[in-house]
Amino acid sequence: MIKILIIEDDSELALILTNYLTKHNMEIIGAEDPYLGLSLLTQHDFDLIILDLTLPGMDGLEVIPKIREISNIPIIISSARDDITDKVIGLERGADDYMPKPYDPRELVTRIKTILRRTHSTETKIDKNEALFVVDANAREIRFKGKSLELTAAEYDILFMLFQHKNGSVSREQLLYESEHIDDDSSIKNIDVIISRIRQKIAKIDAENIYIKPIRGVGYLLTDRQ
Repeated sequence: MIKILIIEDDSELALILTNYLTKHNMEIIGAEDPYLGLSLLTQHDFDLIILDLTLPGMDGLEVIPKIREISNIPIIISSARDDITDKVIGLERGADDYMPKPYDPRELVTRIKTILRRTHSTETKIDKNEALFVVDANAREIRFKGKSLELTAAEYDILFMLFQHKNGSVSREQLLYESEHIDDDSSIKNIDVIISRIRQKIAKIDAENIYIKPIRGVGYLLTDRQ
């Protein structure tokens, strides 16, 4: 059964979503307070988080990096705020999807299943002839040594561009401006932060080798050589 944490201070909406998702074989635990939500995340094994942005005590955009400090769990932002900046910042900070309210719960179910198919794909034995990095552009999935990397939208964009230029350097500016999920007004330093997160996820599979290498004064290079 899929286990979901909903951090949402609108109790009526939370109840509607809980009742609907429960009918689709999902177990729901709700938190109206972001601090309670972060506490629950350390106490339970969730598959996904549905996160509101307008929360008491802490804005949802501030909650995302706190979640990322302790977990790579997929995050769907559910928000009535329609500012494109909120969407970009949310994805940039580590969210996987953004759904503006109001929305049909049926679409939410589809989004949940799509994300979990990508991030929780079944691990298979590594084919010795398989490349270290394998990209499935249709599913927006990148596998490393046969295991699916749990990437946010921004992380996928960056790693996909590095993959396209494998063994060749890519500038920070190119990574910033050609990503669909990073605001053009963001700092170049944000690229370094995202690269660091990708490296950490790769290191969970292989901590002995460095596959994303800095090119001084230019940017980064992805190598498939051990």
